[in-house]
Amino acid sequence: MKPSSNSYIPALGYRWLTRFYDPIVRITTREATFKDALLRQASIQDGHRILDLGCGTGTLAVLIKGAHRGVEVFGLDADPEALKLARTKLEAAGLEVQLNQGLSSALPYAAESFDRAVSSLFLHHLPSELKLEAMREALRVLRPGGEFHIADWGKPANAAMRLAFVGVQLLDGFPTTTDNVRGLLPDLLGLAGFENVETTNSYSTLLGTLSLYRARKPSTRLVGCAPTVCQ
Repeated sequence: MKPSSNSYIPALGYRWLTRFYDPIVRITTREATFKDALLRQASIQDGHRILDLGCGTGTLAVLIKGAHRGVEVFGLDADPEALKLARTKLEAAGLEVQLNQGLSSALPYAAESFDRAVSSLFLHHLPSELKLEAMREALRVLRPGGEFHIADWGKPANAAMRLAFVGVQLLDGFPTTTDNVRGLLPDLLGLAGFENVETTNSYSTLLGTLSLYRARKPSTRLVGCAPTVCQ
């Protein structure tokens, strides 16, 4: 079923598979490698406020808070079962992260309230229009000069990676994953209003090509205002 603004696709496409999400991701996606690279790329500093968009079971939020005790971390996801797993994980690690249930298209946060937004294996769950809405919301809540760092499926590096990605598409849906396989996430980030958009790295995994992206909120121009006002 195509997601609407009031629905979501569970982590592995079906709610009953959510409890298997962590071990499957760990085995099939080179998780430790790409998440370590994502965090190094984000260049998180003490005092930063970090939003983990589509935080799922909380693995990335745990890594961020564990490595940077001097930051505030917020995690948002629409899936209550995933958030339950995230809370258990955080309690076991003795870490404090504020978790919120909500939609990426209507973030429950004030404008310009975060220094970094990060997202791991989330955007491929959204159709094009909701990807764009989520990116615009990320732009809204970032401070001027703030950065959005993404790890998600990208354009396949070769035919073998394209074939491997069919498994993801069968679980998560072909309509929502088409932008990823066509390599369109950077284009959508540009349409949302980000600048300095780039693909920073790509990894071959058992499920296809996983790519890292970086984008920056403009420092000087007010997002969404008329050109005569912004000059």
